[in-house]
Amino acid sequence: MSLTTVELNDKQFKKVSQMVYRLSGIILKEGKEALVRARLMKRVRALRMGSIDAYMKYIDSDEGVGELISMVDAMTTNKTSFFREAEHFNFLREKILPEIKGPKMRFWSAACSSGEEPFSLAITLRENIADIDARDCLILATDISRRMLEKARRAVYSQETIRALTVPLIRKYFKKITNGATPAFQVKDHVQGLVRLAWLNLMNPWPMTGPFNVIFCRNAMIYFDRSTQQKLITRFWDLLQPGGYLFVGKSEGLSGVSHKFNYVQPATYRK
Repeated sequence: MSLTTVELNDKQFKKVSQMVYRLSGIILKEGKEALVRARLMKRVRALRMGSIDAYMKYIDSDEGVGELISMVDAMTTNKTSFFREAEHFNFLREKILPEIKGPKMRFWSAACSSGEEPFSLAITLRENIADIDARDCLILATDISRRMLEKARRAVYSQETIRALTVPLIRKYFKKITNGATPAFQVKDHVQGLVRLAWLNLMNPWPMTGPFNVIFCRNAMIYFDRSTQQKLITRFWDLLQPGGYLFVGKSEGLSGVSHKFNYVQPATYRK
């Protein structure tokens, strides 16, 4: 039987959904069967297995424990861009940064994907804080996808990816490199140096203690159920310093969960 004809049955879909939820909090709802099958098949081919059934047996075995993270990685959607939802970066520049007193500055990009968000933040800091190198400034950038974190560590982006940036910003903060026949742009070291990349499953205990001036967790909570969102919002509150800010995605908001944040503007909250 050709791999292209292999179907994902209801029992397999339910099992994968339960595993992904248990490990990451991500919900794979009914109607996502085609997406799950397509992404599972990538893992089946990568491991040179003959069927989804063989793959399911493998992840159930002791030998396949390490594959579970790769499976969750395969199921995650990573859509991002530089200065996505620009209103947040404008608010950061105009309102938040002038408020921060003292040399220590801490930011967290809690679902950083391939790095565009934390690097956008780093560029914003360099553009607006003249003595940034004299300050104790750190942007923690975490994600559950090791694949996306590896892209962030390379910090190489296509011309299409950086289209939202002005030419002066590109010249100032990127160096043009060759990437086969197409041009590519690598984030310069003085931008990368502000960012610390690390793997983190938001469902697990968090090793950092904060406090953070700002936390970005945008377009990630839409994949979680209400109880998981509730727990995350409470944990974000605990890690923010008094007066600190939380940015969420425009389609998320906090209206459906109980929280102590003050609403500032769409998708922007303050402790």
